[in-house]
Amino acid sequence: MVGPNGVGKTNLLEALHVGAQGFSPRTRSEPRLVRFGDQAARVRLEGAEAGAPIDAEVTISQGEGKRIKLNGAALDSAEDLRLRLTALVFVPDRLAVVKGGPAVRRAYVDRMLGRVFPARAALPGEYGRALAQRNEALRRVRAGISTRDAVEPWTEQVASLGAHLDIARKELVDLLEPGFAEHAGLLGLAGGRLAYEEQPLALADLEARLDRDLDRGTTGAGPHLRDVSIRAGDRDLRNYGSQGEQRTAVLGLLLAEAAALAELRGAPPLLLLDDVLSELDADRRRALLAALPPGGQTLVSATSIAALPEVAPEPALVVEVRREGGASVAEAA
Repeated sequence: MVGPNGVGKTNLLEALHVGAQGFSPRTRSEPRLVRFGDQAARVRLEGAEAGAPIDAEVTISQGEGKRIKLNGAALDSAEDLRLRLTALVFVPDRLAVVKGGPAVRRAYVDRMLGRVFPARAALPGEYGRALAQRNEALRRVRAGISTRDAVEPWTEQVASLGAHLDIARKELVDLLEPGFAEHAGLLGLAGGRLAYEEQPLALADLEARLDRDLDRGTTGAGPHLRDVSIRAGDRDLRNYGSQGEQRTAVLGLLLAEAAALAELRGAPPLLLLDDVLSELDADRRRALLAALPPGGQTLVSATSIAALPEVAPEPALVVEVRREGGASVAEAA
């Protein structure tokens, strides 16, 4: 997909992500997805996945929330859509996965957890809700309006769910680490490493620190405080990586997940790569496109056809995006 800056290429990729995953990769404020002056926005995708027909529709209405249908049947939430369809996206904002704080990486890894291990998709949310209930119970005890007994059942849940979440994250990172190292290396980042330090959360550990947690009004141990290490050799790329290295690390992570999903699900995910070639030299552009999972569909945006390196096989379709009368128009080049 080619066209000069500002003609709507990113908006088109964003719409495809909304249609396949039920949310925007650029904003969590869904009213912003509705065009100024309109009351609603709708994305409809038709295609096939693993040989099965797909007809997905996402409607966002001002003041009415979001409605999602898959093959004509209404879904309860975007999570239900993501369990059925798989799409991975790179936008420049995704550099925050490497350069941002631990909370950004935890959230990203937990979303990957749901994609790679669908049976564990609810685990991060369940842990988060139990943690919030325990923290509220701690604050109520500290305020003198409740007793320590009220904390105990939430302590048990946080310990149990936290241990399962820690194990799941560790399994995911260990699964992705070889692919991350391989793909990052192909893109020029030598010694790429992923690591997650599993620290099983035992009930006795939380009980032993209850007095400290009461003083603070919050739970001071558990997977909500962990981090995922993204490194090149001995260097932590968050603090000691260039922007180019951070960009390469995000792409390596995306390609590693795509390869894992293709193997586990029997079909590669839809890949949406926005402005992914602009900071890569010609050799690394070719390496990136050659590393895309075979048999899948990938949409890559660029400012011109000249930015697309010669690779085999050639792109199945080149779409040109331009502005006409204030609206974006896309057609085969």
